[in-house]
Amino acid sequence: MKGKVYLVGAGPGDHKLMTIKGLECIRKSDVIVYDRLANSSFLKEAKSDCEFIYVGKASSNHILPQEDINKVISEKAIEGKIVTRLKGGDPYVFGRGGEEAEELVNRGIEFEVVPGITSAIGGLCYAGIPITHRDHASSFHVITGHHRDDDTKEINWHALANNKGTLVFLMGVSNLKRISENLIKEGKDRNTPVAFISWATRYNQRVVTSTLENLYKDAIEQNVKPPTLIVVGSVVELRDKLNFFENKKLFGSNVAVTRSRLQNSTLVEKISDLGGNPIEIPTIKIEKIEDNFDLEKEIKDIQKYTYIAFTSKNSVDIFFDKLEEMNSDSRALAGLKVCSIGSATSDSLNKRGIKADICPKKFVAEYLFEELKEDLTSEDNVLIPRSENARDYLVENISKLCPVKEVHIYRTVIDSDKKDEVIDVLNSEDLDYITFTSSSTIKNLVEIIGEDKLSLLKRIKVVSIGPITSKTARDFGIEIYKEADVSTIDGIVDVIIEDKYKVHI
Repeated sequence: MKGKVYLVGAGPGDHKLMTIKGLECIRKSDVIVYDRLANSSFLKEAKSDCEFIYVGKASSNHILPQEDINKVISEKAIEGKIVTRLKGGDPYVFGRGGEEAEELVNRGIEFEVVPGITSAIGGLCYAGIPITHRDHASSFHVITGHHRDDDTKEINWHALANNKGTLVFLMGVSNLKRISENLIKEGKDRNTPVAFISWATRYNQRVVTSTLENLYKDAIEQNVKPPTLIVVGSVVELRDKLNFFENKKLFGSNVAVTRSRLQNSTLVEKISDLGGNPIEIPTIKIEKIEDNFDLEKEIKDIQKYTYIAFTSKNSVDIFFDKLEEMNSDSRALAGLKVCSIGSATSDSLNKRGIKADICPKKFVAEYLFEELKEDLTSEDNVLIPRSENARDYLVENISKLCPVKEVHIYRTVIDSDKKDEVIDVLNSEDLDYITFTSSSTIKNLVEIIGEDKLSLLKRIKVVSIGPITSKTARDFGIEIYKEADVSTIDGIVDVIIEDKYKVHI
């Protein structure tokens, strides 16, 4: 039985500009065929056993010719697989999606097209250039910047030159001189504003402005390279006023994030939303302890406890999932005082309908114990579901005051197969910061790359979430550049922003 193909527009670059339907296609695919203009972060949304096929497509330098791409897509579908063809921008806007769709029809393969935001619109928007504006342009025209060798149809330069709409050329860097000369020859004002937008909507977006007369010279001087949009029209004049994206607080910053992929999400999202480039270094994996009879036993006897302490988001999620599995819910905690370490932990509790009774201002075990020790008596009984790798401080100190039961519900496992990937990231000359959000992320990084490679951190600004993490780093000889004032993800982001703007000042 034949499979199905989804021709999905991945948008212009910012991963959040992907459509919901496009993400749904990615998540259910058996095979993803993608090119260089599709943000690779989408691949993390795929199934663990999904097959990835990179087909390149950089201007005239193709990893696979279009005919071979058509063949790959078709043959994978004929094998009965669900295939997503992930294309930068929109599949039908100079993406040759129409050719791929025709091939699928010819071979009797079912397909759907999922539109994407074309860079001709989204890229201009992120550069502060509205493609239309009542005072500047009431129409726009999107033109391919290069043509097939056998194409006998010439662009109507006269019509373009004498139209007051915005002109957007895609893939036109190699034909700049031709574009400029033809438009001027046919009557376009040589002083018409022009903008080059490279890697539009991404953290490394770069915009160069010029005029129609000088665009070729300025492109050479400014080393303008593909992928670049070329915008011709007076709407370019609005860029300085409407440029929101490049004014974001972390725009252009490369920040390495060391944690598990599951735990990374909040920090990664915040950096990305502020215009930065979060580079994930997954040093650990979270593994739930399966067939956890100890946890089931304590849940059945939950009413014997007076307090329950959650020390991480993972502990909340795994505990409440087990509650549901046992046909119970948050009402099982009625009468217990709930303790939470960290805002992410409290947020996870809130989503389960629980508001923590005790949440220390500083998100470490020591501060939770300081709040508890004044209230706990020998009559109390405390349950702590947590990682088997966690520090013993909380259990050891509470046990001096009352009975305490520690139940291991997950473990952190070192992701040692990432060594080469991690070293490549640390070797990058463009890396500005590296963040550590716990002592374990430091220990795990050291185990993955080896102490002999820690010298790679000397030229990178190391940011720690708090004093305990900083101490662990210093024990390994790692110099801490900045430490968050508040031990939270927001605290890390705030310290990076403050540092960046001090540098610029």
